[in-house]
Amino acid sequence: METYGKILLMAMPVFLVLVLFEKWYGWRKGNDTVQTMDMISSLTSGITNVTKDVLGLSIAIISYQWLVNKVALVHIESIVWVYIIAFIALDFMGYWAHRLNHVYNIFWNNHLVHHSSEEFNLACALRQSISEIVKLFVIFLLPAALLGIPAKVIAIVAPIQLFAQFWYHTRHIGKMGWLEKVIVTPSHHRVHHAINKEYLDKNFAQIFIVWDKWFGTYQEELANVPPVYGITRPVRTWNPVKINFQHIWLLVQDAWRARYWKDKLRIWFMPTGWRPADVAEKYPVFKIEDPYHFEKYNPPASAWLKAWSWFQLSAILFFISYFFASIAAINQLNNAAIYLYGLFIFLSVYALTELMDRNPMAVFWELLKNSFGIYLFISQGDWFGIGRQWPFTTYIILVYLGVSTFITGWLAFKNKQEDRLRVQLAV
Repeated sequence: METYGKILLMAMPVFLVLVLFEKWYGWRKGNDTVQTMDMISSLTSGITNVTKDVLGLSIAIISYQWLVNKVALVHIESIVWVYIIAFIALDFMGYWAHRLNHVYNIFWNNHLVHHSSEEFNLACALRQSISEIVKLFVIFLLPAALLGIPAKVIAIVAPIQLFAQFWYHTRHIGKMGWLEKVIVTPSHHRVHHAINKEYLDKNFAQIFIVWDKWFGTYQEELANVPPVYGITRPVRTWNPVKINFQHIWLLVQDAWRARYWKDKLRIWFMPTGWRPADVAEKYPVFKIEDPYHFEKYNPPASAWLKAWSWFQLSAILFFISYFFASIAAINQLNNAAIYLYGLFIFLSVYALTELMDRNPMAVFWELLKNSFGIYLFISQGDWFGIGRQWPFTTYIILVYLGVSTFITGWLAFKNKQEDRLRVQLAV
């Protein structure tokens, strides 16, 4: 937990700088592919995901170490070749886990958030799931387990393999010659994120594109078919917490409403998007039929709202940076301290993105977040020990918690006035 937090503390600034550089580069070239509110939504999604991971809020039904203990035929020492084999094994597992996430209703919820952006840029690479509580796909590491590759090797290689998937989420790099035959490139991954019928459910590989070519899921990016990004049942929100549970909530509702028990049970394991006929007729859900003619989600955002969203994002990044840097010390305060801190981060993201969605309830969530923050402060006499390192920071945090609610309330009121005026002008 502490080690992973330290890794993330070093990785986060790198990702943020690259995301901002892509926006600057696109602006400079007259091809800005990074929409501000979409980017903030992506960044907050990444924040919720890494917070969940650091808190250890997931369960592996089968651990890799258990698999090694039960099936290993040989045991290879930790030499260079072991790390290479582990990297390939992880990529093989990643291909099949990724493919299953796209194929079955119940697993799509774990992956939908990554495809939820209607843009394609480095920021959307950070949209990762918080809804994957139970990890099922360790079984695909069976080849590595048979070779007895140590669990510590997998633990080292896994973050490297994950971070190596970041760079190809961009529209600014074209086709890359002979590399297209070996590794996943931006061109390959643009296909994967597209909702054009030519591109749906193609190119599942994470590092080596050969898996798609071997298992029949490869599709080249076509010059006459520009990719259109997103998902066919658009999420229509910037809130990453809502996005993470939209699909599973629809499945629960459909299972409840279905007339036949057969449909109530099989809906979970049917192909992604399948709904019982009686439910689909009575409770239709909007689906994009023509990817070239639909309105992207982009609610109005004033300069004030954008500026405040940037400020709130910066505040969240400050809080999470301190969390990752001090997780061992925070954990020593009491058994629940890190989870209380994690809850504050989630409330912060929820309140901010509700305001970005122009939802009047954003005021409630902001008030709840700040009240909870003040409670944490009073109950500890400090903000998780930060006063011992930087005494004046405690006063800054208290002022922030006090002022934030009023500014959010003012912006929510301003949003409501703008929306009312917009309706009047439309009439």
